[in-house]
Amino acid sequence: MTNNLLEIRDLHKSYGAVEVLKGVDCTMQQGDVVSIIGSSGSGKTTMLRCINMLEEFQGGTIRIDGQAIGYDVVNGQRRRKSEREIARQRALTGMAFQQFNLFPHMTAVANVMLGLVKVKKMSRDEARTLAETWLDRVGLRERAEHYPGQLSGGQQQRVAIARAIAMNPKLMLFDEVTSALDPELVNEVLQVIKSLAQDGMSMLLVTHEMRFAYEVSNRVIFMNQGRIGEEGNPREMFHKPQTERLAEFLKSSTFN
Repeated sequence: MTNNLLEIRDLHKSYGAVEVLKGVDCTMQQGDVVSIIGSSGSGKTTMLRCINMLEEFQGGTIRIDGQAIGYDVVNGQRRRKSEREIARQRALTGMAFQQFNLFPHMTAVANVMLGLVKVKKMSRDEARTLAETWLDRVGLRERAEHYPGQLSGGQQQRVAIARAIAMNPKLMLFDEVTSALDPELVNEVLQVIKSLAQDGMSMLLVTHEMRFAYEVSNRVIFMNQGRIGEEGNPREMFHKPQTERLAEFLKSSTFN
């Protein structure tokens, strides 16, 4: 066994006849912050969704903290794990999406508490204390009793991040969490993520914010047509890309 927090080997994912991931290999260690960049349709979000089994994958293996995710191999045959086991494994990761997915009829603090009570089986008092701690951490303690409709998009996204992190995942997945926000709200969410990175949280981020990926990541993965086209230190990749395709992508991106 390795000491990798995340280990992906030869990952293949298809939608019908269309192969979206064509043999992806990736590793992360505890405390890594890895940004995935690339054009639309390159497989970035699909890769994230396979990691927490929101998407099934047809080939390869994904391991988190040494655990094979989603499938067992029995007598040479690949077999999907039980739904109960997959649900347990999903708790190894937290995920923040492009859309906030908050329950509109529940306050901010109630949204964060829900998983703690239902999944972690905490008492309501214990869950509320932890939920308020994380809302404070993302700068929203004073908005705890507000409903999503009373919050800006950036505030809603910060509540969604607090909800995911409160569950104490081993790995946080961020899927273009600023793409649905007005430009002036983007920075408040990026600052929260940057602060979490500085605290040592292990994170895998799909982002189109190139400057942010450059500043926050200790490694960047460039996806190109379902494969990893290039990966490495952001300073080397962004200033001295090794492939023409990455150079073209960066030239057309927001990084300058």
